[in-house]
Amino acid sequence: MSSAARYSPHYTIEDYRLWKGDWELWHGTAVAMTPSPFGRHGGLLMRLGTALTNAIDHAGCNASVLAEIDWIISEDTVVRPDASVVCGQPPEGHIESTPAMVVEVLSDSTRERDLTFKRALYQDNRVPWYILADPSDSSVEILRLSDRNEYQGVMVSDEVEIAICDDSKLALDFRWLQR
Repeated sequence: MSSAARYSPHYTIEDYRLWKGDWELWHGTAVAMTPSPFGRHGGLLMRLGTALTNAIDHAGCNASVLAEIDWIISEDTVVRPDASVVCGQPPEGHIESTPAMVVEVLSDSTRERDLTFKRALYQDNRVPWYILADPSDSSVEILRLSDRNEYQGVMVSDEVEIAICDDSKLALDFRWLQR
């Protein structure tokens, strides 16, 4: 361990709850959130949220789509995915159990974090589905957690079937991506 790392503060959820502004907590390290996203980012997030909500409703699945809600992973790790799908009703407060799905919309300022750190974090915490959306080309990458606890890509076509929350089969319609 470098001497700099030895002297870096290690924050906990108790510290996090006192902070002003928008932060995430990554294994005890405070990470400032970027300013609010641009229109294309927000528009793509809303379309994905709508597609997920429609698929959940159509399947009669007992799940909820949540936007910008903190997920408390441990005493020293809190993240705020762009969207999460949890089984059952939304929690009263923050998410405190592993979501069935996490969605991150890439932006210039978060791309590297979402593709590396958050991907590894979500995989390590066994999030079954991780969707990455890129507003620069309106593309979607779907990653499914394998039996070996590694993310594997799923082919994205007009409609993709995903099983969540007690094996409810969601038919996600992605035809809107071509518009």
